[in-house]
Amino acid sequence: MSRQDQQPTENAATKVVLSYPSDLSTWGRDKLDGSPFRAYLRKTLGRVEEGGTTEQFAGVGCCGDTLDVPLRVESVEGGDTVDDSTTIEYEVRDSCEVEGGWRVQSASGPTE
Repeated sequence: MSRQDQQPTENAATKVVLSYPSDLSTWGRDKLDGSPFRAYLRKTLGRVEEGGTTEQFAGVGCCGDTLDVPLRVESVEGGDTVDDSTTIEYEVRDSCEVEGGWRVQSASGPTE
């Protein structure tokens, strides 16, 4: 079945707003904002509720360590289940000392 033929689930959320910490690197933000990551979230988040959190693997970069990003559900519109029809948006929240980046190549890793 093509994506266009898929029907939203009965309790599908029309929009979910997730937040990430302000200290997430530009590289990390690019990973979150890409269509592959949004598609991954639509397939894996399942039921969501405002205030809930999930830690998501965003990648390893080039020769680097893993980047796990804590995402918090800021708001949910419509039902409570994320599916292929759900729009995912992001907000920035206070920093939480999220780490990630290219630790193998740089002792401090990128912050921009």
